[in-house]
Amino acid sequence: MIWFDQNKRNLPWRHESDPYKIWLSEIILQQTRVAQGMGYYLNFVRTFPTIQDLANASEQEVLRLWQGLGYYSRARNLHFTAKEIWNERNGIFPNNFQDLLNLKGVGEYTAAAIASIAFQEAVPAIDGNAFRVMARYFNINLDISQPKTRKYFFELGKEIIHPDRPGDFNQAFMELGATVCLPVNPKCEICPVNDSCEALGRNKIKELPVKTKKTKVSNRYFHFLEISDGDNYLMVQRTQKDVWMNLFTFPLVELKENEVWSSNLILPEIELEKKQEEIHILSHQRLNIQFYQAKVSSKQLKIISKELNADIFPMKAINELPIPRPMEKYLMNKI
Repeated sequence: MIWFDQNKRNLPWRHESDPYKIWLSEIILQQTRVAQGMGYYLNFVRTFPTIQDLANASEQEVLRLWQGLGYYSRARNLHFTAKEIWNERNGIFPNNFQDLLNLKGVGEYTAAAIASIAFQEAVPAIDGNAFRVMARYFNINLDISQPKTRKYFFELGKEIIHPDRPGDFNQAFMELGATVCLPVNPKCEICPVNDSCEALGRNKIKELPVKTKKTKVSNRYFHFLEISDGDNYLMVQRTQKDVWMNLFTFPLVELKENEVWSSNLILPEIELEKKQEEIHILSHQRLNIQFYQAKVSSKQLKIISKELNADIFPMKAINELPIPRPMEKYLMNKI
């Protein structure tokens, strides 16, 4: 704890005891580096300073503010939970680990982090950093991808957590893993517990933690159709339970890897020109994206919008819509 008190980073949520802001920071930092999440946290707090403000916002406003951060289900769950707490719990956050687990989008780690930091409940928050630090320090060779191993680490955490400063204890573990006990090239020479770290003593740092289960990545092939009359563009909202749910995009055609693509199959009355391609990596998917462009008359645009079940937006309005990162990058070159 002495090391944490002297070396902890000055992060805005660390000056908070408000469970709303602690919850907000933890949701933003899921699957996100602190450097990237910092700006989003500050924007959310500035735009929605209270849970009431977030609950009363539209989903489109929330998704727009989340734009570029990815894993958009986090934003939808964030908004859903804010409305639930404000409308059904009188704006009062659950104040313990078990009740926090009942909130949508809140798993064991997030519930433990909120419970320990906001309410000083002595429950360990076991994230990737904690797994790594504990596996190395105690020389634990169990596979962290297995549920029984996660339970083992949780029980071990309950034994060693500081009963008087559980929030700081959990944050100290996170901090040590994020700044010193790194996945690759850890800074063992400056580690405050290097004299008692079993993995270091046994020269097993590179072997721990053990994780055998690999994430299977699937390839998908997206063709975005930018169809405009020069001032107005066709856009659709993705309502299906899939990537970018409830975000807006150009009309999209998804094909199989070897499937031949021809715009004539979709819109024989216009000619689409290929403009750009890129690869966008998600946690379980590799999106092979191509953008096509066609300029049509205003009359044609209205006809095609009905054929594709799309809406017509001027560029100014598109700038206010929540859109996925590949679309955002593509449109930046047009503005």
